Amino acid sequence: MIRTTDGDAIRTVTIDRPERRNALTPTALDALETAVSEADCPVVYLHGAGSAFCAGADLDAVADLATQAMAGDSEPAAAFARHGQRVARAIEASDAVVVAGIDGPARGGGLELALACDIRVATPAASFGEPGVTFGLFGAWGGTHRLPAIIGQSYAADLTLSGRVINSEEALRMGLVSRVVETPRSVCEQIATADRETLSQLNSLMSAAGTATETIRSQEKREAEAFAALVETHAESLSDRGK
Repeated sequence: MIRTTDGDAIRTVTIDRPERRNALTPTALDALETAVSEADCPVVYLHGAGSAFCAGADLDAVADLATQAMAGDSEPAAAFARHGQRVARAIEASDAVVVAGIDGPARGGGLELALACDIRVATPAASFGEPGVTFGLFGAWGGTHRLPAIIGQSYAADLTLSGRVINSEEALRMGLVSRVVETPRSVCEQIATADRETLSQLNSLMSAAGTATETIRSQEKREAEAFAALVETHAESLSDRGK
């Protein structure tokens, strides 16, 4: 499901499950973490196969969490949220410059993983949304602190509380993406021409600016707990969304 291809300066990481709009299972999350964390190239290009970037968490996995919650065990749901948070942190902490090339839908957890990248570049066909609120959930992979930090509290509240979908031009106006281009990989190629050590140092300094690690960890703990509580509350309807 996760494919990697290494060039001289760019590792291409492809979420390759187009028949499910590149929805992520726990196994795929682990593979994605490894693919980015172990990159030995100065630039990582993350994109999705087919017509979507990533639809977020696999609905079968969410349905399984709901089944366990109906049996009185909501801890797996909290663990699933923490799992996604860990992968997003690994992307964020990568020594490489990680560029998300977003072509087609980025939804829920897929959008949250894009938020963890250093740069987000969209095609005209890209679209973005946090639809969880429409069925009683929300994205719990770090989006509640990254989205407001990137686009501001008002825009973030609008997107997450309404569940609406925006196109690439609106995403550009909000600052959710930095460019709208036909070929997002071209941005990687431009960045990769720079000196490797300079890229690493500059990217590390910019990533660290304005972060408050303890506050973020506290927010992610609350995020996982709230996600688990909502899975328990809406377990019956969520179980029907999967298998």
